[in-house]
Amino acid sequence: MAYETIIWEQSGAIGRLTLNRPESLNAWTPQFGLELRTIIERDAADESVRAVLITGAGRGFSSGADLKAGFEPADDGMPDIGRELREIYHPIIAGIRRLEKPVVAAVNGPAAGIGCSLALACDLIMAAESAFFGLAFVNVGLMPDGGSTALVPPAVGRARAFQMALLGERIPAPQALEWGLINWVYPDDRLMAEAGALVERLAAGPTRSYASSKRALNHFIYGDLDAQLDLEAELQHALGRSQDFVEGAAAFVQKRPPAFTGA
Repeated sequence: MAYETIIWEQSGAIGRLTLNRPESLNAWTPQFGLELRTIIERDAADESVRAVLITGAGRGFSSGADLKAGFEPADDGMPDIGRELREIYHPIIAGIRRLEKPVVAAVNGPAAGIGCSLALACDLIMAAESAFFGLAFVNVGLMPDGGSTALVPPAVGRARAFQMALLGERIPAPQALEWGLINWVYPDDRLMAEAGALVERLAAGPTRSYASSKRALNHFIYGDLDAQLDLEAELQHALGRSQDFVEGAAAFVQKRPPAFTGA
């Protein structure tokens, strides 16, 4: 199947998924999300694929939701963020965690918002030295979603999880490595070669061992992932109908500081 916003390539036992909206730093639109969900649930899940690599085209991994494109509206015309999370975004995150094979993220640039959540949902994460991570949701009046409220705390601890969620700051790749958020940092020109070598090693490894390890670690670390995703969707849906989000999104598009009022 041909995709318009994602590139899916399979070479032997390796599946490579490239987020392919480089003109927007691979920002998410509804079509992008639907294509990504289809690939995770069908192509990457195929038994012939033994390891999966996710990266981004161009200068970035993913800048998050495309605020210029907006969200699909509900019947009252307000953004229906809850529906998009439940039907598109969150099945992608849960699908990656449940794939019975290793999934590697090669973060080649900015990973922000849901783009950061996508990277952190992967089993092993490597990044270019110039890359950064950020739960930038707060900057537009939203809260972290994409499972990041479940994925981040076990990696970095309580204090840093609150720091990332409430301040929305950029975490440079070397700092993300120091915090335990990711596994490796490489010079930009070495990232993809290192990623290719890693997925080749994994694809040649004991797939049943990987699947069992992943299932056991998921159970211990993310045992309530489904409930957490539902809670994120509920809370985010309400925030998406707030005046602060309207202001935050407008300020982002207009490239000015937002004036939040708490409404």
